[in-house]
Parts: sequence; C-alpha cells; structure tokens
Amino acid sequence: MQQSTDLQNLLHSVHRKSYPAYKSLKGSYQFDNYILSIDHVQGDPFASPSHISVRISHKTAGFPREYYSDHVTRITLSDYLTRQFEKQVSHYTFRAKGSGKSGLISVSHCGQEILERTACEITEKGITARFFIGFPANGRTINATELEKILFDFLPVCVQKAFLYKNINHKELEQTIFLAEDQTYIRSQLAKRNLVAFVADGSILPRESGISSRPMKVSIPFTSPESLRVTMDLPHKGKISGMGIPEGITLIVGGGYHGKSTLLNALELGVYNHISGDGREYVITDDTALKLRSEDGRFIKDVDISLFINDLPNKKDTRCFSTEDASGSTSQAAGIVEGMEAGSRVFLLDEDTSATNFMVRDTFMQEVISREKEPITPFLERAEDLYKKAGISTILVAGSSGAFFHIADTIIQMDSYHPVDISEKVMALCGKYPLNPVKAPEFRFPESHRIMQKQTPSIRSHGRNAGRPEQLKIKVHGKDGFLIGKQDVDLRYIEQLIDPEQTAALGLLLKYAIEKLADDRRTVADIIEILSGQLKQNGLSFLSGGSYISCGYAMPRLQEIYSCFNRYRR
Repeated sequence: MQQSTDLQNLLHSVHRKSYPAYKSLKGSYQFDNYILSIDHVQGDPFASPSHISVRISHKTAGFPREYYSDHVTRITLSDYLTRQFEKQVSHYTFRAKGSGKSGLISVSHCGQEILERTACEITEKGITARFFIGFPANGRTINATELEKILFDFLPVCVQKAFLYKNINHKELEQTIFLAEDQTYIRSQLAKRNLVAFVADGSILPRESGISSRPMKVSIPFTSPESLRVTMDLPHKGKISGMGIPEGITLIVGGGYHGKSTLLNALELGVYNHISGDGREYVITDDTALKLRSEDGRFIKDVDISLFINDLPNKKDTRCFSTEDASGSTSQAAGIVEGMEAGSRVFLLDEDTSATNFMVRDTFMQEVISREKEPITPFLERAEDLYKKAGISTILVAGSSGAFFHIADTIIQMDSYHPVDISEKVMALCGKYPLNPVKAPEFRFPESHRIMQKQTPSIRSHGRNAGRPEQLKIKVHGKDGFLIGKQDVDLRYIEQLIDPEQTAALGLLLKYAIEKLADDRRTVADIIEILSGQLKQNGLSFLSGGSYISCGYAMPRLQEIYSCFNRYRR
C-alpha cells in the first residue's frame, strides 16, 4: 500500500496542472492512524465533490467491544461518530480556497432519529467513515497546496477528535449506547405485553415548528391516563412508566388543536430510535407500523384491492387492479393491501388525510345508496377483521365520524395535550346511538400479483460509448422521490420516510432490482425478499457491485422499500 508521503509527492506533481490530473490521486494511502482512500475524483471544481473514505482499525480506535457487539449498538455508535465527525469538519469546510466547491468538506447530517448510514460503517475489521471533499482549483487549474492543507492538516485533526475513543466524551457515549439498549428493550416488550406502542410519562411530543423536528421549548409533558399506564424496568434507566397502547383498534379523539395529530405523529416516528434530548426518546412503536393516507393520482399496478372494492361499474377486476390515476379511496385501499404484504402489524391513520368514502358510510348514506350500488366496503367494516383475522392493529385519529366508536377497543381523548381514557364512558353511550347492522363481504387475504418487468436497456447511439447499453441514472429530489432513467418515483406521501439519504438508498435498491433481479417472473415481494436478505447480511454496501459505496445513503425500512417499488411505473 502507498504511504501518505507518496500522496504528498503526487500532490506536488499535479500542482497547477489541468484539473483532470487530480484523477491520478485515486487510491489508498497509509497515514499514522488510518488509511485514507480517494475513491472517486470529481470531473471539475464545479461538479459534485470527490468521494473520500477513512478506515480505522478497532485497535487504533479503541472503543469497548460491547459498544459495537450487536446490530443496535453498531448503528448507534456509527450515528454518534458521524455526528462527532460532522461537528469537527464544520470547523474546516471551505477554509481551503478556490473555485466552485473547492475546500468543501461534508458528511451526512443526522437528524433527531438514529439511522444506519453509509457515512460510518462498523464491521469486524474496523470503522469506515465516508465523506466528500471539493478538490481545490483556481478556475480549472489544480491548487494542490490547498488540498494538501485539507488532507494533511485539517483531516487528521478531525479523525483524531471524532474517531478515537480516548478523545471523546466517554460518559456521553456510554449514555447514548445505554439509551439505545433501553429503547430496544421497550420495543422487545411490546408484543410480550400485547401492546403496539408505548409513550413515556414526561415525553415532549410537540415540535418546534412545522419545518423543525426539534422539541418545542415550552410545552406540556405527556402524562399517561392511569388506566393505560404501564411500568417497564429498563436495563439501564431502571423503572419507567407511561401509556401503553394495546393491540386492537385504538381511537384518538378530541377537539381541534388539542394534540391528536401530534400524538399520532410521535407514534409514526416511534418506529425509529431518537437521540437524547429529542423529547420522544421513549416513544416506542412496533417497528412495522405503517402510516397510511389517500393519494389522489397514485399509480397502482396489479394489486388485489377486492378486500375493499368490488363490482365496479366498468367490470374491472379488483383482484388484480391497475390504474395510472387512482382515486383517494382506491389509493388508500391499495396502501393497506401493500402494507399487509410488507408485514405491517399496525396501521396508523388520520381522518384528515383519509378518503372519507373509504373510511365510513353513515346511516343516511346507506339509506340513500344501497349496498348493491356501492362498490366500496369501508374501512369501518374491515378494521375488526384486520385485527382478529390478520393480526393487524389500527390506531386512528377521528374527528368527525362517531361510527368508529362502535368498533374501538380503546378510546383516548386528547384534552389540551393531556390524554384521557374515555373507553368505558363512550362504550356505554354506544347503545344510545346504534349503527345499522351491515354484513361486509367475507374477509379474504389479498394475493400478490405484481411481476417486475425485465427492461431492455437503451443503446447509446453516439459518443465514445456508442453501441453500449445506457446506464440507469438516479436523481434524488430530497425526501419527495427520485428520477430513475426518465421516470419519476413519487414518494411525497410516504410519511415515515424521514431523510433524503433514505430516498437515495431506495433509488439504488430499485436500480439494482431493475438491472439484476427483474426477470418477468419474480413478484415485487420475491425481489424485496432477496434485497432484504442482502441488506441484513451486508448492509447497503452490497449495492456497490464490488467497487465502493459513497457517503449519502441511509437504510430505509422494509415498509418504505415496498412503498417505493409499488410506485414504480413498470
């Protein structure tokens, strides 16, 4: 392996040459405490920055073995180190001067949730940190002196302070690991206690603003109703109490602005672990929980929505239903069926973002439009079967229809951000306001039909690669979706997709599936099962194809992978 002195000599040799000469730096170099790899060199100073990685052995890093002994602690330590590294590089970014992106040093920005990211990966061999550097230039002439400053002055300091155990706050890291282990313990207890979620007393659920995920500074701490309070004895924190939401059908009701949607939002993000100080550290939800909503105009292909929709006037087969432009009710029906296929054990819904005619048909409407003339079996008539026959619980924010009271097992009223268990009171009232007896069509588990079509790549017609297949390119649009080839994949309404790096990873996964797995025989479920196995075994690195994977990707859940693939129009 080349030494750091070899890199210095190369830098001196390319100084003031044309920018493409930087490509000669590509390779790995041994520094005192780590190996620096220049994995990809940008084409010019205005292009996307160069991809860099640093590998540190466990012996050099010095972290206690128990801090990366299992999946949870590895991800937590990786997240912590990424945050430390970002803090360090922020002192040095753009201190080296030049044109365009010259002097940029950037790493993934972590939010309130802890995600598995390619920015920092911990394996049996050691720690790999990945990041971006804008190689300096004056115009398009190499300024190697400034790059030498970054690689030999700035970067060693950042690595030393962020990745060596002796230089970080031991107590803070210990508490971070302990918190993750406590969160994992709570999640493991949910099913054992027949719960789908837990919200600790003292949690701060409101956020700073609609565009900030930080906790509101002046807000009302959460306090569980006595009837729903459970106590857990955590491995590190000890005894903690809070509201346990039981399996079954739970309604969250209350007046406007009293905290119904705030609670639901906390529950939908409770599928992720949160950092200390977030306020929702001990808001823990079944990690398969899926937030659903209507999506007018959504693409649907070969989905069995017959559980909810049948006997369409146009005689279209709803057991293998496709449309380029779904209605709100059809899209929500498809979302539920796709969620079942993805293995979700909890559905989270809000009346405000649901299709009214999909959720409920009131008594008057049933009198006016007879059952024979209505193709939709509303969610109201399916929720109990979903729980009793499919084992899928529902948490629903309801604000307009009282019909759901009749099927609810638990009813929580939010009163000025305070939850009140009104289950017994409401169930006593249900006798005064009976529902018309209805008989829904027989419950039948949906069947998966969708086959991913094999695509023949376009052939380049000109240029030096003429005659070769076109490579699928991906352009990420933040959290909203991505462009793959010439097709947009719209993910705006996937509300538990929380980071653009997850969207970027979904793009890579879909690209891999299209190029390597789609064969006109495998279903979407078959393909995702293969991908899931690879992700569990190798993480996102398997997508590199034996080359390298850069910073900028975060692990999506299985539910979001299904949501993405089901919105791909092929």
